Order: sequence, then C-alpha cells, then structure tokens
Amino acid sequence: MTSAVTVLAVAALATGCGGADGGAAGKAGDRDGAAGGFPVTVTDCDGRRTTFSAAPRKIVTSNASSLEMLLRLGVGDRVVGTGFPPGKGTLPPGLDAQAQRVPVLGKTVIPKEKLLGSGADLYIDTFASMGNMGGAATGPTDAEFAAAGIEHVYLASTACAPRKKVPQRDLSAVEGDIRRLGQVTGTTPRAVQLVAEMEKKVSVVRKAVADVPTEKRPSYFFFDFDAGTKQPVAVCNRQVANAVLTEAGARNVFADCAGDFRPVSWEDVVGRNPDWIQLGVRNRGSAAANEKAFDDAEHFLRTFPATAGLRAVKEGKFLRIGSEQTTIAGVGNADTVRRIAATLYPDRLGEAAGAGN
Repeated sequence: MTSAVTVLAVAALATGCGGADGGAAGKAGDRDGAAGGFPVTVTDCDGRRTTFSAAPRKIVTSNASSLEMLLRLGVGDRVVGTGFPPGKGTLPPGLDAQAQRVPVLGKTVIPKEKLLGSGADLYIDTFASMGNMGGAATGPTDAEFAAAGIEHVYLASTACAPRKKVPQRDLSAVEGDIRRLGQVTGTTPRAVQLVAEMEKKVSVVRKAVADVPTEKRPSYFFFDFDAGTKQPVAVCNRQVANAVLTEAGARNVFADCAGDFRPVSWEDVVGRNPDWIQLGVRNRGSAAANEKAFDDAEHFLRTFPATAGLRAVKEGKFLRIGSEQTTIAGVGNADTVRRIAATLYPDRLGEAAGAGN
C-alpha cells in the first residue's frame, strides 16, 4: 500500500475493478492481491486518492458497521480490533460468534495509543466527526497514521453523506461501501452477491409502493429511546435511517433536518404528529431483555403527557425494530426496509416481504 493516508470517506474506486477469479469469496485464493484485481485506488470525499497495491492483512474497525461488512465479506480473520463493538446477539448467530472474538480496543472510541500500536495496516472509520461520541480531539493525526503505516479510510454512507447537499433517500451509498470494501479486501465476488441480495429485497418494496404519492405516504418518527427521553434526538435526512424509511415508503417526520442526528424538542415531535413510531432500542443481548426495552419505550410514550395524545400512540401504531439495523449502515438495512414496508403496507406486501428476517 502507499504511504498516503486517506483522511475522509472512501468515495470511489478508480482502478482494480476487475480481475477477480470469480470463485467463492472468503477463501484464501480470492483474498490475495492477484485475485482481488490490485492495485485498487480509493478517492476520499475531497478527491484525494490512495492506492492499495495488495489487500490489507490487519484491519481495525471503528465500530460495528464496518466490522459487520467485513465479516459478511468473509475477512473477519483479518480484523485485529474494533471500537464500539456490537452487543452480543446484535448480529445473526454465525456472524455474532465471529464478532465476539474480535479484540475490543475500545468500548467506544479507540484510544489513540491503542489504535496506533495495534499493528494494523488499515483503519476503517465510520464517522467523519466523532465529536458527539467523545474522543474526536484525541484521535491520531494524518502524520501519526502515516508514521504507524496505517491507511485511514471512512465509510461513504456515514462520513461523506452528512457533508453532502442532498439527503440519503436510497441505499446506494451503503451498497457502494460494501462494493468498495470488497475491492479493497479482494472479495469483490462476495460484495457483488451481497449487494444483489439487498437490491432484490428492496426492489420488491419499491415496486409495491411506487404508485403511492409522497404526500400520501405514512409519516414516521424514529424514537431513539436509548438516546434519552428528556430531549428526543431526530434522525435527519443525511442519516442512513432516512434512506431506510424512504425506501420503505415512509415519510420521515424530520426529513427537513439537514445532517445525520439532531437534538429536538418534544414540542417538535408533537407538532409533526406521526402516523407511526419506531421504538428504536439497541440490542440488550437476549430476546427477553429486548422485549422489556421495547415495552419500556412504549410505556414512556403512552404515559408521557406530551406524547400520550399523538395519533400513533393513541392508535398503538408502534414498530419494534432495533436501532442497529436501521441507523447503522449494513446489509441488514435492506431487511429493515422490508419489515417497515410490510407493516405500513400490509395489503401490498404482507408477510411475504418480511420473510427471512
């Protein structure tokens, strides 16, 4: 790999798009430089280019999003550490077991010293700014990454997207991240397969709701229960969740909010009076614990004076879908699109659209 550091999101791959041998992704033969079609060049959000002459062998991920993508691409054996690890049971059983074996370098943001001393040759970062996560000011500088021999790239769907002037209305950015990580790691066949599976699921929903005018689509509020109840946090139009909701045929009540997340007031929520509310709860590690968290979130909305009179609350129109598969970029976003659509449009999709989740 070159010594240049990619300091923003992976946005495009200019070379090395072909050359894969077409075999089953994840096998050693598919993951070497020759089979992966190297060199591969990635261009960041600002147009700066970094070239990989071979697939990275030791990767650190900033959180569960890029970790899951790598696991699904079949290169989990190359991940030597992660921050913001996925909770037990968050991922499907096979992937969950692999994820739990990945060394945790930080329960939240990875400390600079641990990251630089990890021995990694690639660090995949999920957010362009980690200020709201804590620790952004203490992250490695470009020079420190270069000195440690670590290439630094970001996911476009979560780093470039908030900086763009247009909302995320579909999953193309997420799918692009999967394809690009497939190219960088030499697992293009597997990446293409994953994206095709996502597109197949989402296309069913698109066709089913295509004739529903935007203004007639149900309004929808993602209630991030774990962000706290004193002041709600809105999912804005640059966040991956906005793409999920839009693809599902819903109208995000905070789609006019530029950015990814933003604190709002309960008065704002009441003023928008959503038709449906998703109880956004993070995985607690067991079905029973998750169900209790969903119960707690619903109880709050039913008993809190400001929300008790909301249309969705009075009519019991709640969706119990975890936060991770809605707000974190990944293959699971397509499944969430189908689950939401099957609930909002049962006559058009019904149980068939939600099958396999």
